[in-house]
Amino acid sequence: MTAFADGAPCWVDVLLPDLDAGKRFYGALFGWTFDEGAAEFGGYTQAFRDGRKAAGLMPRSNEEMPTGWGIFFATADIGRTATAIREAGGRIRHEAMRVGDLGSMLIAADPAGAVFGAWQAGTHTGFEISGRPGGYVWMGLNTRDPQAADAFYAKVFGFVGVEGSPMARPDFLPWRLRGQEREIGCRIAMDASLPADLPSHFTVCFLVGDMGTAVRTATGLGGEVVARPQDTPGGPFAVFRDNQGATFGVMAPK
Repeated sequence: MTAFADGAPCWVDVLLPDLDAGKRFYGALFGWTFDEGAAEFGGYTQAFRDGRKAAGLMPRSNEEMPTGWGIFFATADIGRTATAIREAGGRIRHEAMRVGDLGSMLIAADPAGAVFGAWQAGTHTGFEISGRPGGYVWMGLNTRDPQAADAFYAKVFGFVGVEGSPMARPDFLPWRLRGQEREIGCRIAMDASLPADLPSHFTVCFLVGDMGTAVRTATGLGGEVVARPQDTPGGPFAVFRDNQGATFGVMAPK
């Protein structure tokens, strides 16, 4: 059994060239503390906010690996999820594997190439803080093929478009899980204004207590604001890039 419904975002982590620099940046920005990292898992380090699991940080083992944030969706049967991914036109990039007694994971890509993970929980069920400052709050899929994305994630994870949401517009469709009312994220259609070599990708978002303070903290630590804060129905939203090149979203309370 998992603490998350099938298809729900349950964990996020970031791959970084310099783990210690990442700890300093995110520790100051989100108020995170960190464990020592497990040598048997390549130094994988967990971040905590107020003693609760918030995210993971992984040192990059070679220069060919991309720096960036990734997202995992919960599953009660990772083998069944792998089959569904293939049948829906996706690709398994790393086959399902056990991670000690923590659980099992796989890494996949959707038909447009956006990368994501699936997680079948063992002792590690996922993040323990969300929707509060310092915790995960939202995810967005930026895709060049919105119709194919809607069909793929509906089949694999049960995502349903919320057409009547106040946030819905032609290029932006909120998602919820089938049978649930709460919105869990969105699909965003990428247009010609974006660089042609920018692939389809997920953006993971975290909640902060105050947007102005977050901007000052991030830029003061060598990060940058990629998309300036804008008002949304859910509250102010911006996109940051950390001081090593990983991009992520930030939201503040409405």
